Amino acid sequence: MNMKFDLKDISIIPAVISNIKSRSECKTRRDNFLPLMAAPMDTVVCPENVNAYIKNNIIPCLPRGEFLKNQDKNIFHSFGLAEIEEQLYRPIKEPNDFVNFSYVLIDIANGHMERLVNIIKLIKQKYPNIKLMVGNIAHPLTYKNLALAGADYIRCSIGTGAGCTTAANVAINYPVGSLIYECKQIKIESNLDAKIIADGGMQGYDDIIKALALGADYVMIGSLFNKTMQSSGTNHLFRIKIPYNLARVLWRWGLPVKKKYRGMSTKAVQRKWGKTKMVTAEGITKYQKIEYNLSQWVENFEDYLKSNMSYCGALTLNEFIGEVEWKYITYNALKRFQK
Repeated sequence: MNMKFDLKDISIIPAVISNIKSRSECKTRRDNFLPLMAAPMDTVVCPENVNAYIKNNIIPCLPRGEFLKNQDKNIFHSFGLAEIEEQLYRPIKEPNDFVNFSYVLIDIANGHMERLVNIIKLIKQKYPNIKLMVGNIAHPLTYKNLALAGADYIRCSIGTGAGCTTAANVAINYPVGSLIYECKQIKIESNLDAKIIADGGMQGYDDIIKALALGADYVMIGSLFNKTMQSSGTNHLFRIKIPYNLARVLWRWGLPVKKKYRGMSTKAVQRKWGKTKMVTAEGITKYQKIEYNLSQWVENFEDYLKSNMSYCGALTLNEFIGEVEWKYITYNALKRFQK
């Protein structure tokens, strides 16, 4: 039996000898951005807070229906597959059509459809300069097919996000550790350019670092960013909705202010998108305690990543991503250091 593994099933092994004198030598950014993306969820990103992510060197992905007129080149605008199809064949393009944006995300739960492959090919034929992100997928060979079709970024993992119940109810999933690693091997063997985006279920800094070590070019984050003061989730004190400025003050005083967090396939989101016929939800809504400022979280992440890179002898992300040694570990080995 070919067993697949999760991020918790492995540990990164340091280099036998590292020539790096200090972790400060390690470079954790490409084109001034960290290998991080903020998920296109309306309780994580919105036009009003998008600059907070840019300021902290994180690439934001706006949820469907949210647009910026003066868009930064590194902000992805999201569209459903049906929207993309409609806009492709519309004779007169409207201001918020995908053709007007440089970075586009086709936000689709099932990235395995032939329909998506055909749309990618058509977009790349008509608009080759658009940077196109697609997904999600749960099979390494699907990564190859979408990459060959022309996708620039591919979101990998189905059902692992904190707000997603697809795997729990539908029984579709490919363990994320194996998925990232196998996609990376295919990327190398087939000389593909499509970036691997590990998307969903990151529970802490260690998961993110392991995803990068296995071969993810970027890690997409929702729940962890929702817990920041700056996220777009509505603010609540004892389930009472309160304004952002008041929430910020009360949080600084130590009160248990929480953020609303929800998956993007909940019925509430379906209603927000104007759907009249509801489908069974594959997402949940919950309230998470605010734990940190975004800048504090980012500072910690960079320091932890630099430390790991210095142990592994990797000065740059290119020397680190998919290039370091890792080993399977037992559950007891995990318990030994997990705190």
